Amino acid sequence: MSKPTPIIKTIPLGEGREIIIETGKLAKQADGSVLVRMGNTMLLATVVAAKEAKEDVDFMPLSVEYREKYAAHGRFPGGFLKREARPSDHEILISRLIDRALRPLFPDDFHADTFVNVSLISADGETMPDAMAGLAASAALAVSDIPFNGPIAEARVARINGAFKVNPTFEELKSANIDIMVGATHDNILMVEGEMDEVSEGEMLEAIKAAHDAIRPMCDVQKELEKECGKVQKREYSHEEADEALKERIMKELRSSCEKVAASANNDKHERSEAFSKIKDEFIEKLTEEKGEEEVNSKLIEKYYHDLEKEVVRNLILEKGTRLDGRKTDEIRDIWCEVDFLPGAHGSALFTRGETQSLTTVTLGTKLDEKQIDEVLTRGSEKFVLHYNFPPFSTGDARPMRGTSRREVGHGNLAHRALKRMVPHENDLPYALRIVSDILESNGSSSMATVCAGALAMMDAGIQIKKPVSGIAMGLITDTTSGKYAVLSDILGDEDHLGDMDFKVTGTRDGITATQMDIKVGGLSYEILAQALEQAKLGRLHILDVMSETIAEPNPELKPHAPRIERLEIDKEFIGAIIGPGGKVIQEIQAETGTTITIEEEGNKGIVDVFAVNKESIDQAMNRIKSIIAVPEIDTVYDGVVKSVQPYGAFVEVLPGKDGLLHISEIEWKRLEKVEDVLKEGDKVQVKLIGIDPGSGKLKLSRRVLLPKPEGYVEQERQPSGNRRDQRGRHDNRDNRDRRDNRDRRRN
Repeated sequence: MSKPTPIIKTIPLGEGREIIIETGKLAKQADGSVLVRMGNTMLLATVVAAKEAKEDVDFMPLSVEYREKYAAHGRFPGGFLKREARPSDHEILISRLIDRALRPLFPDDFHADTFVNVSLISADGETMPDAMAGLAASAALAVSDIPFNGPIAEARVARINGAFKVNPTFEELKSANIDIMVGATHDNILMVEGEMDEVSEGEMLEAIKAAHDAIRPMCDVQKELEKECGKVQKREYSHEEADEALKERIMKELRSSCEKVAASANNDKHERSEAFSKIKDEFIEKLTEEKGEEEVNSKLIEKYYHDLEKEVVRNLILEKGTRLDGRKTDEIRDIWCEVDFLPGAHGSALFTRGETQSLTTVTLGTKLDEKQIDEVLTRGSEKFVLHYNFPPFSTGDARPMRGTSRREVGHGNLAHRALKRMVPHENDLPYALRIVSDILESNGSSSMATVCAGALAMMDAGIQIKKPVSGIAMGLITDTTSGKYAVLSDILGDEDHLGDMDFKVTGTRDGITATQMDIKVGGLSYEILAQALEQAKLGRLHILDVMSETIAEPNPELKPHAPRIERLEIDKEFIGAIIGPGGKVIQEIQAETGTTITIEEEGNKGIVDVFAVNKESIDQAMNRIKSIIAVPEIDTVYDGVVKSVQPYGAFVEVLPGKDGLLHISEIEWKRLEKVEDVLKEGDKVQVKLIGIDPGSGKLKLSRRVLLPKPEGYVEQERQPSGNRRDQRGRHDNRDNRDRRDNRDRRRN
């Protein structure tokens, strides 16, 4: 078999950079496969779809998986098995980005199981692969016979030093104040997600436009690739039954009843849902009596009734400006908040907006509590984490609670991005910080409730955040025939489901901090987008006003039961002394004081954090550490411990690991025959540092200077006490003592 000749296309990005798309060489048994390369970073994307849909499937069963191979960057996976296992949060988030851009473009009646897999197979450590993942997935669909109304592409845009850059490197992104990912077709924006440093609505629109300008040529190249592959003709399919007579009857007979429920302005989700369902159930019962149970297709009735319900709700908004719960298009639901709701937490808040409620907690920890990151291209730790939980009872569903869903990962990430730029710098907040949002009720915008509750909980905890943050979800209803549209503030769950847009915007009073947008229609003009952003700003400010009535600024202090951290900078040379051999010293300090101590090397210094629930424990540990790193000073009095006794004096430890010689002549004012007459090993003794040998650094101590001088005492000439320890140790015999005694007698 001869080596295949691939089809290769190139997309220039400027500055000598380019993206290369190749097909026809790898994974040829898939319905479509491409290799996308930028620098030495390579992604393999494959797509496969079943020929027929499963029975009774009336939705698009799309599965998107993005995975990163550790071998791509020459690394071993962590863990016991040393192999890639379940996807990380990072991989899940990228999978969601791809899914959200692709899903709206499959035909409405195409219901075959479809699998999109994108794998990072080579990485250079500079190019960010997530920016090319959507392009790779779309290109694989383009060269397949799977029906798809694309192509699409995704691009990351960052503003660095005032200029926009498409698909920046990891290093360049560190200095960006705008970081957004945009998914779009040649003509329309489909998806936006990103974070910003309090930018204006206009600046955000500029970033979206810059991304769209980069996406258009990517879509054009895919069209060329599709033609050259010869698969412009997509497969035929028929995945839905149709009964036009039944549809017409439902639209005619049930419209007035449906309109009555929609216009009732009932703000209780369950009551409204039951009222809509009752109309459908009564029709099914009536039809069953007419035709018999076997002749009634309840699945088809549900589909047509859903279409009617959607049409009625949308017309009510477009024609009368009235929403399901009676609000105007720009009206926010009632909000009430509480802080310090959970007395045992380090910080807590309850945020309720309409029928959506978040109970959020803040927990403070040490560096040991930081989230460890061990991904293919990212290693390190994250000091601020946010977790979002969405239990079934929050929507009244009777089902078990299982593992964390992809939706929970995505919503938590959005709230994390919204708040993280307002968290104080590490120098001002040395704690590890965990926020947990438990959604207790949900009827739309639960991720935005998490943002609001998270800001409130941090202020309640005494964390000095830079500014409060709020969030709002915007919706859109459009009619392409008449050109009418309505932008909705603070959307309900039904308005999200039946509408054309879910646009979440978070920010402070001074600008946007994060956004996430999904478009479900073919086109969205920048005029509508600008209106949605301006309406979102007004809603965001209104919510901040309500939040400020509960707590206007962070509490000045942490809660009494919250742990404290004190930080100490030390010279790098002292790190080993604090840790001790095998960690003995630091473990002893922690055990005896009830503290947690972490030490981190930073340049030529060490950063020591002492963590405890009460100040007394911190003070004890700090005193121990300070004594280890203390530099002896002349004329300072120390409480020492006798470590050893020699004929010529005693060695006294004045600081941990530092001892000096207390010469026999410096013990008392009177002459001693033996050191042991006064001191023995283990004795505690107060001494004064009277000298430091400039050559050796040896310490000279005195005890007698701290004792009262005897009346009439006459100072006698003495030999210098320093620098003779080794000599006296070698020649300490009776002859030497006799010579000293004779010399003393002559002086007397």
